[in-house]
Amino acid sequence: MKHARVAIHDEGALPFIIAARIEAAARRAGTALGKRSLPAPHPLPQPSPKDRLRRSRLYLPGSEPKYYINASLHAPDAVILDLEDSVHRAEKDAARILVRNTLRAVDFGSCERTVRINQLPLGLEDLAEVVGESPDLILIPKVEEPEQIREVDRMIAEIKSRSGIIRPIWIMPILESALGIENAFTIATASDNIAALTIGLEDYTADLGVVKTAEGRESQYARSRVVNAAHAAGVQAIDSVFSDVADMDGLRGWAEAARAAGFEGMGCIHPGQIRVVHEAFQPTALEIERARKVVAAFEEAQGKGLAVVSLGSKMIDPPVVQRALKLVERAKAMGAIS
Repeated sequence: MKHARVAIHDEGALPFIIAARIEAAARRAGTALGKRSLPAPHPLPQPSPKDRLRRSRLYLPGSEPKYYINASLHAPDAVILDLEDSVHRAEKDAARILVRNTLRAVDFGSCERTVRINQLPLGLEDLAEVVGESPDLILIPKVEEPEQIREVDRMIAEIKSRSGIIRPIWIMPILESALGIENAFTIATASDNIAALTIGLEDYTADLGVVKTAEGRESQYARSRVVNAAHAAGVQAIDSVFSDVADMDGLRGWAEAARAAGFEGMGCIHPGQIRVVHEAFQPTALEIERARKVVAAFEEAQGKGLAVVSLGSKMIDPPVVQRALKLVERAKAMGAIS
């Protein structure tokens, strides 16, 4: 580029943000020639386990870097750098460069680093930009067919191979239509890299032509299908967001009902929702006490070489033991017990 002048109005933007803005401007001017303005890389966190806690995932607009730096202070299980609904179509190109640089430069602590790409085929352009920076998980919106998953899976594998990335990059499809719900199990089993299955209720209810209510009766069937398909496929079931950020009682009721239905977490659109969601998805003291008694009885029976587990005068069936073991492990992971 020759004879050009760049004016920057700096209000405290960090270097990785400025670099992304300049690169986006150069690309739009047709002068970038495939070059990237990459910040110094921050050390990558440990790879994200497939079955890690995903109680909360905090959405962060992909074009608003002011929310990135302090996001981990709110302690969500995951942050979502969103390239879809929160970004105007005219800013998609700049946002994906910014998200790429964010993955490279920002320390999100123990949060799972997630990117929600755009609906295919536009989402393939997002993948080309961000996968090389090793996000932990890719959220795919508006999935209706398993081939959409396989297409994303293939592209991630190709980029990982070219970039020498050996750590896993998981996939979470979002089902947001009647067709997507009907194909829930085939979508959930389309790739071994799928870690969880979730639902988007705003688009789902719009597809049905019904009003989304606080009680959720209109989406009960769809949410049950997601839970059943996820568990049948051996992946996590994750609920949608609760959109009224001022209604904490409503949020708590929704999250508690979601946990009772078989979901393991949900989305958050405001940091103030995280604590309530974590509390709602944590087993109660009574549940933990009962589960620990079942586990202790199971371990005692195992030590004595007994095939039958009993607690007091009651026989304990194997599914009850497995449920208790899982509850105790989740309680430990949440820090509820040591």
